[in-house]
Amino acid sequence: MLSLLRVIVFPLLLLVPNYAVLSHFIVETLPGFNGKLPFKLETGYVGVGEEEKVQLYYYFVESERDPENDPLMLWLTGGPGCSGLSSFVYEIGPLTFDYANSIGDFPKLELKSNSWTKVANIIFIDQPAGSGYSYAKTSEAYNFNDTLAVALTYEFLRKWLMDHPEFLKNPLYVSGDSYSGIFVALLTRRIYDGIEVGEKPRVNIKGYIQGNALTDHYIDFNGRVIYAHRMGLISDKIYQSTKANCNGNYAEVDPNNVSCLNDLQRVDRCLKNIRRAHILEPWCDLPFLMSILKETPANARSLFPIEGPWCREKNYIYSYVWANDKAVKKALNVREGTTLEWVRCNDSMHYRGKERTESYVYDVKSVIDDHRHLISKSCRALIYSGDHDMVVPHSSTEEWIDSLKLPITDDWEPWFVDGQVAGYKVKYSQNDYEMTYATVKGGGHTAPEYKPEQCLAMVDRWFSGYPL
Repeated sequence: MLSLLRVIVFPLLLLVPNYAVLSHFIVETLPGFNGKLPFKLETGYVGVGEEEKVQLYYYFVESERDPENDPLMLWLTGGPGCSGLSSFVYEIGPLTFDYANSIGDFPKLELKSNSWTKVANIIFIDQPAGSGYSYAKTSEAYNFNDTLAVALTYEFLRKWLMDHPEFLKNPLYVSGDSYSGIFVALLTRRIYDGIEVGEKPRVNIKGYIQGNALTDHYIDFNGRVIYAHRMGLISDKIYQSTKANCNGNYAEVDPNNVSCLNDLQRVDRCLKNIRRAHILEPWCDLPFLMSILKETPANARSLFPIEGPWCREKNYIYSYVWANDKAVKKALNVREGTTLEWVRCNDSMHYRGKERTESYVYDVKSVIDDHRHLISKSCRALIYSGDHDMVVPHSSTEEWIDSLKLPITDDWEPWFVDGQVAGYKVKYSQNDYEMTYATVKGGGHTAPEYKPEQCLAMVDRWFSGYPL
């Protein structure tokens, strides 16, 4: 059965003309922002795959400091199926929504003082097809798995660099968060392997960055019960019983182990109304909020500000309204007829713990060996985790890092921003490989959305080679 996404979109594409393999435009103004953009924004498409049937959309922002010499980041948003626009406005990009002053039915934009574009050039990509404004020309081309997604992203990068040769010399860092931890490790390895066999253009890769990143399905998800106990969300009694009855295995449970299943139900009841992306924040139901938005006629509402107690999911509604506006799509040079509706994360691909969906197969279960492979390269890695994230707990990240058996060069200690503890860090190195791991105190899933000042300081220091 075709996914709903493909059923809706593919007929529209019959009306879409053939486009060049790569096209891009400079965006000088955006609806909701007052005046010209004070940074250089380029948007465009890169055709990839067989006959370029997949058209990947991107946002590129030049560094606001020194674009000729600052690092180039390829940013992969998680999901899979989440738009690069989500990272652009909610995490590390130069704009966000002006929640305080958005009144009426259209959100306003404001500059973000802690954007990572202060120190780096960043390509935000909508990938795979069906994410954000990216699309495919045939229904079959919407079928993806992890391996194919990485292969087409690699093709995207090479084509983008050939079209932007002035950035070939900039140090490149493959970057991303959440589910894209799978993509980041695989793509980084693919780039290094390509260099060794002489693939062109030669990519000036220096390393990778990943935050709150899925790395190993078993370790990351098994660690949720352990994390919940460490944070006081389940009692010692419940934890000890669950640990004993499940033999410490909470992610791959024997369906005949009734005692384990009963204990895990008790754990689930304790965690049911906890916001897993940040365990201290209020929980609310985004699908319910979106249903209210869709059921209210546009000409009969004054949507903003959104009424009721605050929860972070309400912030996400702003992006749905903004990104689906016709004037916004025109300003961003989105091709007409290619996407019926922009969504922050496409549910037809988004990982929910199963083996596959109608259009996506999660075929890579662990990339620990890919990290281990990179230890033999001249490579730097920055791994960070918000310490209030229960989606991919920091304790799980620390477990797989420990499995690499890397020598510690700078042991666990706090790092600071403005004289306050911003988190804890540890540094590893072996030959020409170097990894810095940092927790972000008070950060959620993912850390820059919750602690933007601290995360900008972290990445700026790391790029510069300074201790965090």
